Amino acid sequence: MSHSVDPSAPILLFDTGVGGLTVLEELRKVLPKAPVIYAADYAGLPYGTKTEAEVAARVCGLLGRMSERFHPRAICIACNTASTIALGMVRDVLEVPIVGTVPAIKPAAAISKSGVIGVLGTEATIRQPYVDRLEAEFANGKRLIRHAGPELVDMAEAKLRGHWIDLESLRGEVSVLLDAVENDGLDTVVLACTHFPLLEDELLQIFGPDVRLVHGAEGIARQIATVTKGQEFLRKEPDRLVSTSQDALDPSLRKVLTRYGLESVAAF
Repeated sequence: MSHSVDPSAPILLFDTGVGGLTVLEELRKVLPKAPVIYAADYAGLPYGTKTEAEVAARVCGLLGRMSERFHPRAICIACNTASTIALGMVRDVLEVPIVGTVPAIKPAAAISKSGVIGVLGTEATIRQPYVDRLEAEFANGKRLIRHAGPELVDMAEAKLRGHWIDLESLRGEVSVLLDAVENDGLDTVVLACTHFPLLEDELLQIFGPDVRLVHGAEGIARQIATVTKGQEFLRKEPDRLVSTSQDALDPSLRKVLTRYGLESVAAF
């Protein structure tokens, strides 16, 4: 396998917006030479309010077309909503290794002392049977409190573009989990959306020092390294972002992307 892969074949990182940059950051640490195409489905953002059928059709269609165009060596669906809904389907359709992103319930259950764990995700993610299965397998005997923060994705997108985050609004978005800290001894929160670690500093201020925040970016990067093990990497052109919507590609975003090594931006 390793010899047949074109050294310049990219790893395709797919997300609705900039959430997957939290994964890209970790990927750079483990595979600094790997060429990357970052695909942002801004035309479809947000996924959290869509139906399962809409998300599945969209993700399978887009990744099929992207696979034909970019010939990636591996695809990472760096979006919990897309992964929990469409991961199995995408694996059935594409011949490429697919790395998904699922809520970090397993590591959270391992570190929680009280056994009361918050799962902060999009509306679509937290209702998935996939999450039920993770809970049954890794958090048996623990208490999971699931909560959707509908505004958090927009807040993360805004923060990355240099906007100030109103802590009171953020507090309102997670008030259910804050109550659980007070009343139920909640001590660990799973950030079950790749956008949410972008708000980690603000969330830590709100939750205080006794609550641990857990997300899967490092584990996902390690998994990508595992499925590409033994392959050669050669970056023939600068890494880039492709977006399904032109509107999202404003100058404030472009400036940030260069920090993540994404030198150019194009429409898909």
